[in-house]
Amino acid sequence: MARIEMRDVTVAERFSAFLADLTIRKVPAEALNIATRDLIDAVGLCLAARSTDYMRQILESADGDGPCTAIGQVKTLTAQDAALANGVAIHGEDFDDTLEGAPIRVGAMVIPAVLAAAERYHLSGTGALLGITAGLEAVCRLNYVAAGSMHRAGFHPVGVIGTLGAAAGVGVALGLDRKQLTAAFGIAASMSSGILEYLTDGTWTKRLHPGWAAQSGLKAALIAKTGFYAPRTVFDGRHNFFKTFAPTATPDYGHLTDGLGDDWYMTRIVFKPYACGTMIHPYIDCARRLGWTGVRADDIERILCDTGEGLVHRLWEPLASKHEPPSGYAAKFSMPFCMALGFYEDDAGLAQFTDCKVREPHLLDLAKKISYRIDPDNEYPQNYTGHLSVTLTSGKVLRYDQPHMRGGQHEPLSDDDIARKFFSNAAYGGWDDIRARQLLSFCQGLRHASDLGGLAKFGH
Repeated sequence: MARIEMRDVTVAERFSAFLADLTIRKVPAEALNIATRDLIDAVGLCLAARSTDYMRQILESADGDGPCTAIGQVKTLTAQDAALANGVAIHGEDFDDTLEGAPIRVGAMVIPAVLAAAERYHLSGTGALLGITAGLEAVCRLNYVAAGSMHRAGFHPVGVIGTLGAAAGVGVALGLDRKQLTAAFGIAASMSSGILEYLTDGTWTKRLHPGWAAQSGLKAALIAKTGFYAPRTVFDGRHNFFKTFAPTATPDYGHLTDGLGDDWYMTRIVFKPYACGTMIHPYIDCARRLGWTGVRADDIERILCDTGEGLVHRLWEPLASKHEPPSGYAAKFSMPFCMALGFYEDDAGLAQFTDCKVREPHLLDLAKKISYRIDPDNEYPQNYTGHLSVTLTSGKVLRYDQPHMRGGQHEPLSDDDIARKFFSNAAYGGWDDIRARQLLSFCQGLRHASDLGGLAKFGH
């Protein structure tokens, strides 16, 4: 790590020194592979969302034309609007990556910001890949500092932490030095936002958060590049970022200072097999296994789930609305409804979460039989597990446990799994196989691209 000749080095300065000193040769192959996998997953999700109402509305809101690509869309945009649009598209169907141990989405904020900067400023593929990698690592480490506390304060970490991660990714891609990167964090902290009120009735503001973080982080890095004066004490000062957004936490700044370059937190990124809330996944796996036994829904008296307390306010309560979600999007954050999908349809993919599906009586009837109890020994957030006790009308009790989330460190998706998900998402968005293969090849070979001008052909 680069040396800093100061006695009172702040946390932001130490972390920025690491980022400023990064080169592609200093990043291990495993981290670069994860960055590439995340890019492939992300652009596939852009294609999946390309014809949705919310993307049409985001594009209508764009203020003018520009040189940057909204993946899968005809309209070209300014760098900020492209970052916003691609961030919304990646996260729009809740099928994007997450982080084990400290839940947050990662790529949806960083990748759009770096791609927009790389296109706008004609950066090389190597520079873009390095920026993506740095931004992913920044999001992961920043989110561990006060894991879970932002949710408890009513903030969505995607919009809060994500802004800083996007700024780090763009800053590294553009070659900002340690002082400029420190300023980028200081500026981005004042641009961070995102509240959890979307949980009340499944509204769309959650979809905005990563796109807003991407465009804000991009702007923060560009402002910092000019030398703009910003607080270097952004993480450890009297009115610091974590005190504001995670007031009940005791921040562990070691995550921003220790093991830099040796312990890569981004290796904990998870790629999702289901298009819904992350912590629901192990419960869906359990419900699928129950369905495989041939048990009929009429034979089920009730299903009781042991769960972590941190899941309750987002995925279980208010229980009446989780039993009967008002929309397909709201259903993505309903533990009971997602489990009913797993039981009946053996999947919880893009096709399962429609407004028509949430009105199907057999799904609603089973969802209403599902409830929870808090297990004080649950491993969340360090590990995402699933636990079902199924009481049949005969009195027999069946038990199902899932010890981890598929797609994570314990059972990762393979490169072939990621590619299959990419092609499935592209087909869902109406793209033909030939264009999808060209986009996949572009992502796989990003490191060797002379610039990102080739991205433009994937904007239609």
